[in-house]
Amino acid sequence: MIPAGFAELEAQLWVWLIAMIRPGAAFITAPVFGAPYVPLQLRLVVALALGMAAMQAQPFAMPDGGLVTIAGFMMVAGEVLAGLALGFAVQIGFAAALLAGETIGNVMGLGFAGMVDPASGQSSPAIGQLLSLLTTFLFLAIGGHLILATIIVESYRALPPGNAWMSAETINGLVLFGGHVFAAGLVIALPVGFALILVQLVMGMLARSAPSLNLFAVGLPATLLAGLVLLAMAIPVMSEGLVASIQQGLAMARQIAGG
Repeated sequence: MIPAGFAELEAQLWVWLIAMIRPGAAFITAPVFGAPYVPLQLRLVVALALGMAAMQAQPFAMPDGGLVTIAGFMMVAGEVLAGLALGFAVQIGFAAALLAGETIGNVMGLGFAGMVDPASGQSSPAIGQLLSLLTTFLFLAIGGHLILATIIVESYRALPPGNAWMSAETINGLVLFGGHVFAAGLVIALPVGFALILVQLVMGMLARSAPSLNLFAVGLPATLLAGLVLLAMAIPVMSEGLVASIQQGLAMARQIAGG
């Protein structure tokens, strides 16, 4: 027979376990937190801390029959979906940097130059890797990780455990927000990409006027040099676009947290 004190402790541990499911699911899809280089133990500790804070903001109780019931299964499923949606909304804002980097890299002729992205573990263009690292620094600089943690805790008020199912309008808004990746990515890449297209046009005119000119030997170095110079000049402007994209992702996550 379990002593009364330990029985209460066991019930409290189950409540904490339910509370940390949503933050843990959000960290799987969220940028920075969901990166492979972040230790799993750190994610669990942060998820537990946020779950305990959420429990204080919005107390909740376990289903009568425990988790091994239909009500318990639906509660866990709702928590997982809510957490994944919150993290995915912020990840969409981050994906604009990769799209912008891939666009610029292809125009510069660096489409064949790839390196492993530490955030995703996959191969990504070199310019996309640069913009991804810049976006990570900007995300931390504006306190995006703290804002995301606040949004997760506040989501328990509008979406309490057991009733965390998002409305069809919220899901439709998240799907439509996916188009933000293409719009923001092209806007971020526009200053450098448009100038590089002009350089390509000049190289094309040279090739027509001097057919004996080795365009590959002359055009590729010229495009690379122009791209590096333009990147150095346009990074401040592109940083503003990256910050705006991150803020839009956080705003979408806050909208989802509001139900």
